Amino acid sequence: MYVVPPMDEEPPPGFITFVAVHLSTLQAEAVRLTGGSQRADEVYPLVLSDVALHWRRLSLRRRLTGHDEAANYLRRRLEVRTAQWREDQIYPVEVEVLRPPPAHFAAPRSATIALRKAAVLPGTERARVRPLAEAAIAWEDAARRARWHRIGRIAGSVLFAFIFLMYAFPQPTP
Repeated sequence: MYVVPPMDEEPPPGFITFVAVHLSTLQAEAVRLTGGSQRADEVYPLVLSDVALHWRRLSLRRRLTGHDEAANYLRRRLEVRTAQWREDQIYPVEVEVLRPPPAHFAAPRSATIALRKAAVLPGTERARVRPLAEAAIAWEDAARRARWHRIGRIAGSVLFAFIFLMYAFPQPTP
């Protein structure tokens, strides 16, 4: 019995759709913030993994509030991961983080209505290999991190219980 069940083995369809919608914008923003496409490959997979780790909570908040909490979280994690990346660099990197407008991480609106509908109609749905691969990689990394977090919580609880028992029931000295 789990208080919080473990992550599924496969990414849910909602997460795959989220990655498909936001992947190109996320990569472009990561390239802009890090100063190159090779450096962006160090940042954006970690951001997707962070979103995957909190996907259940973010989708629940989206259902409750009606706002796209995952897109906001994606933007915040991109800023944090970029700052961490800059701190790890040997030479200082000067990049200013600009606040994007709220529609920055929205679905592209440049296509016609027919093309936008064709992407979601069952008979015309096209398989997108890259977003599916990125989503699967991020989901697997998040599942691995979730397992380690669970092991850490269990170890911390056992240690706390042991220390509590040591102080609650001290051993008599002879």
